[in-house]
Parts: sequence; C-alpha cells; structure tokens
Amino acid sequence: MAKLVSTLFSSLDGVVEIDPTWHFPYFDEHMGAAVDEDYTGVDTLLLGRVTYDSFAGAWPGREEAGEEDAVFAKRLGDLRKVVATRGDADLGWRNVERIDGDLVEAVTTLKETPGIAKVLVAGSISVVRQLLAAGLVDELSLLVHPVAARKGERLFDEGDTIYPLRLLRSEVFPTGVVHLVYGPSELPGSEGYDEAKEHVPGEA
Repeated sequence: MAKLVSTLFSSLDGVVEIDPTWHFPYFDEHMGAAVDEDYTGVDTLLLGRVTYDSFAGAWPGREEAGEEDAVFAKRLGDLRKVVATRGDADLGWRNVERIDGDLVEAVTTLKETPGIAKVLVAGSISVVRQLLAAGLVDELSLLVHPVAARKGERLFDEGDTIYPLRLLRSEVFPTGVVHLVYGPSELPGSEGYDEAKEHVPGEA
C-alpha cells in the first residue's frame, strides 16, 4: 500500500493557511531541501481545489518564465495530479484529473493501486482533515515557523476525537524553523493524575 504524506507550512500557533508575510522570510535552502525531500519519490500529488487553483495559477507561468524556480515548476507539471473538487470545469493543467465520488473511498483506492508507492498531499487543509479522521495519513510533515500568525485557518479544528502522534524525526534550521515529521500512534497509556503525581517535582 502506498504511503500518504501530508506536507504543510505552519506557524507556531498552528495556522497552516499561508500568509506570505510570515512564510517567505523563513524560506531558505534548508526549507527548500525539506520540500525536496517531501516531493522525492512521489507518484501522485493530491490537492484540494483551493490549493490546486493556487498551484495552477502560478507554477505553469513560472515554468514558462524559465527562472530559478522553473525546474521545480516543471516537476510539478509533470507529476500526476489528482484534485478533490465538486466542480466540473476544465482544470487547465497537464497531467491532472479530478476525484470521482467520495474522497475517502477514492484515496483508499489510490493507496491500494499497484505501482503507486507515495502520495503527497500539499496544503489542502480540508482534505488533510478528512484523511486524518479516516486514518489514511501515514506521515504529517510540518515546517513550523517561529512566528505566531494569530489569524488564519488551523489544521486541527474542534472535534471529539484526539489524534495521538509519534515523532518520527525532527530538524531545527538556522532560521528557527523546525521540521517535524509525525506518524500515527496511540496514547502511551491510560494513566491519570493518581499515577502521574509520583513524578511531580518535590523538594529541591
């Protein structure tokens, strides 16, 4: 079964709706390398409609312009792109198709498709929320900026279910950005305060 990776830029207070004001000042060669790592080995790029429109509105032009970012722009263009959208308008980029039917069912089928080893979800907050709830996210790659955005959409919304996670790896960049990669997990136990109180600090 394919590994599904969600990659998101995040502020310290959990905002994953990107504001260029706080994002781009931290984008350096270290963050570029982390992004490259997330995209390495990707067979299919899964996008929500808002993120797709952002990509399709920018990257084809950047590829055509032929500047420093043209290589990555071509890489995105050449990737198979699957878009979660209810609309039927022309998506207007090469190698792109829309999801038919239920998102969770479609992604489950995608992960089970022979020949697909890695599916990457870039941005696409609503899609990631649904896939987290369905237990379909294998890795959550967060590039956490040392800034409190204070406004914007956060990844984790209100809900009844908690998501225990296990830290798979981490790296601190010179800018203070922390790359955190999590996988699904379980709580380490069912202890309450009665069990925890023995670890409360005592007399110095």
